[in-house]
Amino acid sequence: MPDEYPEYPHHSQMLEYLRAYAAHFGVDRRIEYRTPVERIEPASDNDWIVTLARGEKRCYGAVVVANGHNWDPKYPNLPGEFHGQAFHSASYRTPDLFTGKRVLVIGAGNSGCDIAVDAVKAGARRVFHSMRRGYHILPKFIMGRPVDQIYSQMLKLHLPLAVRRMAAKLAIWLVQGSNRNAGLPEPDHRLFETHPLVNQLLPYFVRHGSIEPKPDVTGLEGDAVRFSDGSRKKVDVLVYATGYRHTFPFLDSTLLNWENGRPGLHLNLFHPEYDTLFVAGLIQPNSGEIFLLHWQSRAIALFLRALECGAPAADWLRERKRKMETELSSGIRYSESPRHSLEVEQGSYYRELKQVVKELEKDLEAEDHKVQKELAMDSGLLSGYRSKFRKKLSSLT
Repeated sequence: MPDEYPEYPHHSQMLEYLRAYAAHFGVDRRIEYRTPVERIEPASDNDWIVTLARGEKRCYGAVVVANGHNWDPKYPNLPGEFHGQAFHSASYRTPDLFTGKRVLVIGAGNSGCDIAVDAVKAGARRVFHSMRRGYHILPKFIMGRPVDQIYSQMLKLHLPLAVRRMAAKLAIWLVQGSNRNAGLPEPDHRLFETHPLVNQLLPYFVRHGSIEPKPDVTGLEGDAVRFSDGSRKKVDVLVYATGYRHTFPFLDSTLLNWENGRPGLHLNLFHPEYDTLFVAGLIQPNSGEIFLLHWQSRAIALFLRALECGAPAADWLRERKRKMETELSSGIRYSESPRHSLEVEQGSYYRELKQVVKELEKDLEAEDHKVQKELAMDSGLLSGYRSKFRKKLSSLT
């Protein structure tokens, strides 16, 4: 990314970066915009029939599904009715609608916590934040560095999980103290067993009385909401920061080998049976995601090339993806909830992807060398034939 970008870029800067990336590599010139896909079906010989919304059918040699997993909102099933303004965090754009209002945010993921903080900064009259459970809240900066860089450094040093946990817990305690002291519910799980919650301002505003933590919502009562502790609060705006469903409307569910509420894919990327069907970005790492998507893309491209030239590494990866034995949690027991069905541990996932890329590259380099050698031999033979032909022609003349 550009050097002038801050350590936590604004979303407009991320969009600018992605557009510049696409332009630099010529990807933007190959994209057909406003071309919705209605259906994807397997054809013979590993090809795929893609039906567009306008009815046109096309045949492709491979399909990479990259529609994301944070776009189909999931709502809780709550009894009663709410008469105020209600929307899902997927529809949230600007905080000005909170000004002077009593706001309730349901859900304590990163989006829910950010929106609760936004409501305070926008001048909301009251802000309530419903958390079903307590979480370990990481500060954005530790020792002046972004927290994800600190974690990556611990991985580079090959520190055991127990040591990483101890170091992170100590840092949290030094920066912001315990949840109990901040007026937040205590976690019921060990650090790293849920998706990282990174928010420097949530404990700050709770301690200032600007955000009031509340337990689970049990019912909607017109202009008010009731909570599991028996309390009742009047609310003007209700924000559901309650996650997303993993949805692929253009694919038959049987094609993605669904198991335990998610597609059953090797490395959450390679289909165990179909060699030319991939799902990119179907991960929720405990870190940034862009560099992992880079390695996913390299693995896909190299595997397709290995298939095309019949490299032995293609068979190696075929066998691996059919077995589906890869461990992506690095010993962490993630919370058993739909939110964590796509969770992967950054270090172990990166190592697995890098191994795939390394094996494919090594084999393809050997194949390229073999082809170049054969071409050189063919060129030498052709040169010899040409020399003999010239001598014969010279003797005749």
